Amino acid sequence: MRTSDVLTRLAAGVDDRLSVGAILGGLGDRSFSLLVVLLGLPNCIPMPPPIPLICAFLLIAVAIQMVLGLRAPWLPSYVLSRSVARTDFGRASGKAMPWLQKLERFSRPRLEWFSTGVAVRVIGILLIALAMGLILAVPFIGQIPWGIAVCLVGLGLVERDGMLVIAAVVFGTIGAFLSAGFVYAVFAAVKGWFF
Repeated sequence: MRTSDVLTRLAAGVDDRLSVGAILGGLGDRSFSLLVVLLGLPNCIPMPPPIPLICAFLLIAVAIQMVLGLRAPWLPSYVLSRSVARTDFGRASGKAMPWLQKLERFSRPRLEWFSTGVAVRVIGILLIALAMGLILAVPFIGQIPWGIAVCLVGLGLVERDGMLVIAAVVFGTIGAFLSAGFVYAVFAAVKGWFF
């Protein structure tokens, strides 16, 4: 199944809430890469705090495990038992679905060495940097480039498409410039008030 099929299946359940454990169980043998997509997805649309922060810390935990070379993600039981409203999950995945399906039509195995061996560990380091960007992002809209970058990394791993990973670096750079611009604007405003 493509990533869009997995998200549709997860959103279509009958329970009101969707636990992290259920999400991981539904991801199957591509749990690392699809979990990365899921952690980036809520940040592709304006989301109130603390959602970007929670996603960022979970992403750091997942990325560290990728750097260490684990085969499947491990999360503590108290995290696995946490849940989100299935309607919220469906809303986020539904808004992202059109561009996700377009990316899936565009993507194909390219630069496949991005999804093997040492490259996956390097991508784990990239994900830690993107997660730090999510933590420091401007509230509500500042996390969107970071979220897109995280999703692109995950999709690049799922589809074995290194071009998507390169595109993720571009979006991450845009996010960094936006965050730096915001910090500079705040600093300049404070400086103008006091000096």
